[in-house]
Amino acid sequence: MVVLLRTGRRPWVEYAGLVEEHDGAFAVLEDEFQRKAPEQASLLEQAAPEEPARPMRELLDQARAELERWDASGMRLVTVLDRDYPPNLRAVHDRPPMVFIAGRLTPADARGVAVVGARKATPDGVRTAQGIAKHLIASKYTVISGLAAGIDTAAHTSALTHGGRTVAVIGTGLARAYPPENAPLQHTIASQCAVISQFWPDSPPSRRSFPMRNAVMSGVALATVVVEASDTSGARMQARLAREQGRPVFLLASLIERQAWARDYAARPGTFVVSEAAEITAILDPLTASGPLLA
Repeated sequence: MVVLLRTGRRPWVEYAGLVEEHDGAFAVLEDEFQRKAPEQASLLEQAAPEEPARPMRELLDQARAELERWDASGMRLVTVLDRDYPPNLRAVHDRPPMVFIAGRLTPADARGVAVVGARKATPDGVRTAQGIAKHLIASKYTVISGLAAGIDTAAHTSALTHGGRTVAVIGTGLARAYPPENAPLQHTIASQCAVISQFWPDSPPSRRSFPMRNAVMSGVALATVVVEASDTSGARMQARLAREQGRPVFLLASLIERQAWARDYAARPGTFVVSEAAEITAILDPLTASGPLLA
């Protein structure tokens, strides 16, 4: 999978379906190189497109060494074919072909709800996020968020404080932390729960990586709760992505009062306006009775 994603020229999301169809990455890798250079007899004698001097066998050996190094550092690569791939994420159309996991996911994390919102959160927003996370933990849900400042930090911290599980889906590689001040929180979540990234471990933050992170976060979660968000925020984008994935979206009534985009979303199917955390679980409990939510 590592060599396929580093040498292939398709969007990564396409490889998820191809790997499932071929029941493995190597068959897809062979097809890719035969399509690019059919006159060459052996895949293992072909070179990567961006490194023509290096034979494929060398790239495969390098990938094995990287996998061993990542695993030794506590960063496990899980492909869409693996049992440990997040079950809710597997069900969405835009799933990545692999994710890296620090820590450990449990079957109970399939009952996960994303709590997201503004980085520059108001005090009321922070208290609301904390209260929602506390209620979700008491109701046996896992709190999922993006480890950003503001609402995300409040949700993660509240879940840990109340003895529950929280999963961080981040917009960098697992070897990095963003914002840097959340590095201790990221370490705590990885040691007690799990941190997920779809990016190579050393990948820095970028404007492109965070929208991609939001798509994975909404896919990992059964539903998304937006506490506070401007019309240009990643939380608003996640609400849209969650709806496209067939996942419920919960918008706080206070958000509806302040944001025109939220009022527009509130009128669409699959979106619920709530004032209290208990309203979220009242809607979700019947949907989660049979396990992971299928898109």
